[in-house]
Amino acid sequence: MNEEDLKLRTKKFAHRCVKLALALPNNYLANHIKGQLIRASTSVAANYRAACIAQTKASFIAKLSIVIEEADESAFWLEFIIDENLLVKERVQPLFIEAKELTAIFVKSRITADKNRKGK
Repeated sequence: MNEEDLKLRTKKFAHRCVKLALALPNNYLANHIKGQLIRASTSVAANYRAACIAQTKASFIAKLSIVIEEADESAFWLEFIIDENLLVKERVQPLFIEAKELTAIFVKSRITADKNRKGK
């Protein structure tokens, strides 16, 4: 998967999370989760784009670290939606899996970038 593929994948992930968040019920808990999920998932896409134009390897690694944190946080909120039965599990599960996959992809990318930076 190349840089452009990942840009598109993270953007689609953000769009799908926003749509799912907007489908949450209108109550205190769901409204809190709605904002958190929208913020975290859109941050995955935005920070990956920023990583792609990083000026230095250190900056790239720092941005990837943010992407990892936000992808993992997105997974947390998606899992929480399932745990609280705010939406049917079958509707949320594909996005939860995507969040976990994105987290794994970016963890491996950060490890590779860090090894290359250190010359190992």
